[in-house]
Amino acid sequence: MAHVYCNGHYMPENEASISIFDRGFLFADAIYEVTAILGGRMIDNDLHLQRLQRSLGEINIPLPMPLSEIEAIQRELIARNKIDEGIVYLQISRGVAKRDFFYADTMKPSFIAFTNAVKLLGTKAQTDGIAVMLAPDPRWVRRDIKSVMLLGQVMAKQAARAAGFDDVWLVQDGMITEGASASALIITPDNTIITRPNSHSILPGCTRRAVMRLCQEKNIKLEERAFSPQEAQEAAEAFLTSASGFVTPVVRIDQQIIGNGQPGPLTRRLQKIYLDTVTASKS
Repeated sequence: MAHVYCNGHYMPENEASISIFDRGFLFADAIYEVTAILGGRMIDNDLHLQRLQRSLGEINIPLPMPLSEIEAIQRELIARNKIDEGIVYLQISRGVAKRDFFYADTMKPSFIAFTNAVKLLGTKAQTDGIAVMLAPDPRWVRRDIKSVMLLGQVMAKQAARAAGFDDVWLVQDGMITEGASASALIITPDNTIITRPNSHSILPGCTRRAVMRLCQEKNIKLEERAFSPQEAQEAAEAFLTSASGFVTPVVRIDQQIIGNGQPGPLTRRLQKIYLDTVTASKS
């Protein structure tokens, strides 16, 4: 049985519990992060911990402990559960109090963490690419905060699956914001990667940031600007980035085939560059 971390203690997962008055449960007043694990090592974890700290700061929840101690907990869970490939999940809520919209600044945060063994490399999605549906963006305005308030994403993904798609890209004011759990990127015919700039409208994706850094290092053209569904459907290539999907080709958007319907050459190059980089680094 897997072990989890719950408010200061490691324990079997069936023994862990939090109060029904935890504000993460009552108000989605909580932040989470997911870090990929390959070969027992965490991928881009420095970026995820930085984003965790930023998200907590945006909603005025203090870190329950220094980031170095949080990372030590991640490593301990990976070791205890013997995870070679999978994810480690962190969630920090404002804490426990009687249900009230107002909260005291002195509340003690609740902190849980767990791992899941999941196949991340060589998936069908990465090999063959995926089809994404376009749908109106149903989420709250502060999407830059990685809140556990994910009902909009759940409903959008469920609707996409019911319609026969693998995932969904969201649209607001005539422009694509991002995927329900991933960053959205397209490639123009002149091999320029287009991705929406960070703002309150999208989550600052950690994998996207790592890919953008690699583009700069490898002199791959990249432009940060919004793009429309029509531009996406007319793109030479398209892909998404996420912590567990890395670089995943998108070969169909709604009913429009992208390129020749196969993952494109620049997407394939980015997949290789990214995986070569993260598997060569030590974390």
